[in-house]
Amino acid sequence: MRRWLEEFEQFAIEVILGRRYGKRASILRWVLYFFSFGYRAAVQTRIFFFHKRIFREHHMGCLVISIGNLTVGGTGKTPVVERFARALEAGGRRVAILSRGYKSRKLPLGKRIMARFRSKAEYKPRIVSDGNSVLLDSRMAGDEPYMLAKNLKNVIVLVDKNRVGSGLYAVNKMGCDTLLLDDGMQFLHVKHGLEIVLIDRQAPFGNEFLLPRGTLREPPENLKRASYIFITKSIVDGNEELIKRIRTYNRTAEIIECSHKPLHLEHAFTGETLPLEWLNGKFIGALSAIAAPESFEDALVKLGAKIEISKHFADHHRFSHADLNNFTTRCIRRDLAAIITTEKDSVRLPKFEKLDVPIYYLRVEIEILTGHESWQHLVDRICNPLPMMKPERFFG
Repeated sequence: MRRWLEEFEQFAIEVILGRRYGKRASILRWVLYFFSFGYRAAVQTRIFFFHKRIFREHHMGCLVISIGNLTVGGTGKTPVVERFARALEAGGRRVAILSRGYKSRKLPLGKRIMARFRSKAEYKPRIVSDGNSVLLDSRMAGDEPYMLAKNLKNVIVLVDKNRVGSGLYAVNKMGCDTLLLDDGMQFLHVKHGLEIVLIDRQAPFGNEFLLPRGTLREPPENLKRASYIFITKSIVDGNEELIKRIRTYNRTAEIIECSHKPLHLEHAFTGETLPLEWLNGKFIGALSAIAAPESFEDALVKLGAKIEISKHFADHHRFSHADLNNFTTRCIRRDLAAIITTEKDSVRLPKFEKLDVPIYYLRVEIEILTGHESWQHLVDRICNPLPMMKPERFFG
């Protein structure tokens, strides 16, 4: 059943992105287009209710920074969250990342029932990292929260759909003074002190349609809520038209252009690292289950790799032993040097005692191309606020 649902999800995504043709695809596109009108009305009505305080937002008593996007997936959000958390922690802030744990495994039924009967005083979110140790695996935490917990020291990572509850827990029980709402733009139950919105240069507004016909979660004009806009996967001097369009929606937000800079290759199971130069001229297999596999594969080609075989799965797909066996067998037959995957995918690989072809992931970080002063000013305002002025008040 799970396999069938993933295959249907992949089919629907290919229809939405215009990669599938034929009668079935055309019918589905028209059906989804019809539902997009209802979705838009629901989204804008919900935002209106929050704006008019018919729906109430919660004030957490500390600075809350939302890092999100207008589209579904593929903007490279996790490395941006990591860079923010690392910079703020280095500046002396006590940081917690709040995630909903998309596609993480639910607690056993018995524990979920017991949790419903607990008092609010006993509420406790899933703690992926307490700042010292990683306490959950990727299956229970979700791949992105687990990856953040693994890479960040002295930063707390919590998972719960109830991010009001997890935020209060971070502040009251763990002494946090800064909350990062991972994928938080549409989570309006918490008052955002700063709204950071990411836009992918390669597909800034998806296919221009709202869900479910397109990939937009909100209309582009809702960019007006952004305090800062990060254009991800950028190239130098190549965003003039995009910036001009962004300015039609938001005239005042600081715009920072950044790219995903490869650092090195790291073995998925042993932690062994290789320099990027190792890829040059190597015939490899590319394995991924992310929203935008093209960006990943383009990066490998730019590093000199020759992709002989590639395999794409649905975003957040949890690889089975059969998946990996089938792909490695194909790679062995072609005598490939290695399998390369993404860091996010690496945490969802099943454990193998021995593989006849090594698997490495490409470790990347965010590199700021333009807007260095805006970035540094932002970090300084949070970490070194004016005397008698707390950041949560300074950012409103």
